[in-house]
Amino acid sequence: MPSGKNIKLILYELLQFAALIVPVFVIMERFARLIRDVRGRDLTAYWLVVAASIAYVTSVTLLVWVPLKYVTLKQRRFISEITQWRPTALAYIILCTLPCSAILIASSKVQVDNGQRLDLFTELPVSLVLMSLICVDIIERIRPCRLLGQSDSLDPDLDMAGPVLTHLEQVTTVTGQLHNDEVPNGVTQDHPEVRNGSTSGKWQDPPRPASRLTTNSRAPSMAYLYSSSSRPRAYSGPLGFLWRRDGRGEVFVDTFLFWMDTVEMVRVAGEPCVFYSAWVFPVYILAFMSTLRMVITPQNPLLSFAGVALQDFPFFIIRVALIAMFGYVTPVLYPLKNVLVSLTFIYFTFLTRLTIFKRQSMF
Repeated sequence: MPSGKNIKLILYELLQFAALIVPVFVIMERFARLIRDVRGRDLTAYWLVVAASIAYVTSVTLLVWVPLKYVTLKQRRFISEITQWRPTALAYIILCTLPCSAILIASSKVQVDNGQRLDLFTELPVSLVLMSLICVDIIERIRPCRLLGQSDSLDPDLDMAGPVLTHLEQVTTVTGQLHNDEVPNGVTQDHPEVRNGSTSGKWQDPPRPASRLTTNSRAPSMAYLYSSSSRPRAYSGPLGFLWRRDGRGEVFVDTFLFWMDTVEMVRVAGEPCVFYSAWVFPVYILAFMSTLRMVITPQNPLLSFAGVALQDFPFFIIRVALIAMFGYVTPVLYPLKNVLVSLTFIYFTFLTRLTIFKRQSMF
């Protein structure tokens, strides 16, 4: 009987392989029906597209996906040394997400060139591509965790995403020195002997002035009462289950939130006024570029820069242009989110390093 680790491994690999081939088959079949309708119910064109999709999936599976999975699971040296990005995620984006995005753009171009509006690809195909992408990301994140029992990693109290204001206090590094004018007459300054953490002998430090005590003492804590860094209290009783947290469950929530902006951008591409215009090209291209963030591991500090460079800044530009051209095809909340994330990243990463922002008297 296979062990639990082998069952989990087989389950993960089957889910990732299904996420690789199912979106390609579904979108290619819809594209084949579109070509059949455009060419006057031509079944030959339909089966040619279907055969091309089968050949493509078979080729990439045997030539790329299976060898990559083999060297990854065997932990070959050149693969095991890769810790800052995920080769499986990169292969998935190139083999599945990229051709699906290209087919969506081609379907728009085919309909516009023939003066027909037959299929927007907005229901099952697009949702399936995005859901498969999210599933692959979830599997890559949760793979090190156990599925049964308590979580042995991903502790939400120890692995917090992003910088948090935790504790502010005034600490001085100036060491106190004994001045001759503070030492009583007739007392020699012998070095006391230190034993077990205490000083022996009759010599002791004389009392210091109040001002010196204030300078060398620590200021009271200034931590915010409702700071997210404070460790949660343990609650007991009949309602104690309401305060339980598990990092494995939060992985699903964080992953869906991670992709919500990209999902909204793809939704905008499904609007008829956008889909049947030249704007569908930059929208789908930028949406695909944002998926490249999945290649970077969640713990990599480069992920913040990649989020601004690949998603928030270009999304803000394209959304402002779409609102100017077609009206409010997207909620104003999303461009506001993009510009705020971009500005705060620039401020806290670059501007705070300038001399003018290093003054302690400011804020």
